Amino acid sequence: MDESFKSGPVGAMRRRLLLERPVGVPDGSGGEMRSHELVAAVWARVEWLSGEERWRAGRPEQALSHRISLRWRAGVDAGQRLRDATQIFEIRAVADPDGGRRRLVCLAEEVRP
Repeated sequence: MDESFKSGPVGAMRRRLLLERPVGVPDGSGGEMRSHELVAAVWARVEWLSGEERWRAGRPEQALSHRISLRWRAGVDAGQRLRDATQIFEIRAVADPDGGRRRLVCLAEEVRP
């Protein structure tokens, strides 16, 4: 087993993050705007993996990849996000590495303007 997936001590989960899921909110014109609603507050361990600069709409932005470990919980999926104040981690993939329903590992991307 890859050592990075082993769960460390409980004390390693020091960051309190908000798990949010996307929801559609009517925009008043018959359309829909994307918003997020709170699912739960979770304790997590956030590890920086890599970063790159890229251009979007003629402006540079930083895209940072993170591995975020948290206690196992049902219903965490790609497309949701984890938030710590203004820092937002878009979840790209979720895995239960050992199948034991003890920990979840989320691969997430943070984009900064």
